[in-house]
Amino acid sequence: MQIERDKELLLGLAANDDKSLETIYLENFPAVARMILQHNGSEDDARDVFQEAMIVLYEKVQEGNFILSSRLKTFLYAVCRRIWLKKLQASSLQGPIYEELEETAAAEEALEAAVEKDQQFTQMEAAMARMGEPCKTILEDYYIHGRNMQEIAERFGYTNAENAKNQKYKCLMRLKKLFFAS
Repeated sequence: MQIERDKELLLGLAANDDKSLETIYLENFPAVARMILQHNGSEDDARDVFQEAMIVLYEKVQEGNFILSSRLKTFLYAVCRRIWLKKLQASSLQGPIYEELEETAAAEEALEAAVEKDQQFTQMEAAMARMGEPCKTILEDYYIHGRNMQEIAERFGYTNAENAKNQKYKCLMRLKKLFFAS
């Protein structure tokens, strides 16, 4: 899974592993360079911006409490975009180019987030399909249909709502295991 691979690359970066640094560069620099070249920048500008973003990433990883909440590619692209926007803002290149870059970058970021969310929903659907009964129905009843634990207890013949709640928890742990195994 991509997120696990990104975490491994970050661990490598934290340990000053040259291979991790090279992989991050090779996989992410081309998109950043393309974005900067399309918006009045040069190859040198792209290298400078990417280097600044890598310093930001490295410092965050070195702090030890950095949690990557998106794909590494998304994080680096967003940091590079912000750095480039600040450079454009500081220069005389403001106006239509700056506004176009801001709109394009926001749209690209939203699209990538939507694609990532779709992939997660697909994974979740697959995990739910592998769950089996009664877990699948218990989780659907609670999270999708909004039934309370007392209703679920009565439907499945549990002695009380607390027992149904315990079963729901076990089902959630099973779903989590299936989700992250895929």
